Amino acid sequence: MEYPKKVMRRAELEEMGIAKAYLMRIYREYGSPVAYKLNPHSKRKNSPIVFDTEELTKIQARGA
Repeated sequence: MEYPKKVMRRAELEEMGIAKAYLMRIYREYGSPVAYKLNPHSKRKNSPIVFDTEELTKIQARGA
């Protein structure tokens, strides 16, 4: 799958048809270089989750 940007937010990927549950499973993997919070140490509770689309493509190719 081709992605328009190198780093995309979860909501953008959901709009492209990728399931939220699948994206959240990838985000929750321990030590995952694929997904991370944009600003995890701020006082803001709802920092957006972003995905490195190159790494996401590799995971999708693996069939995970």
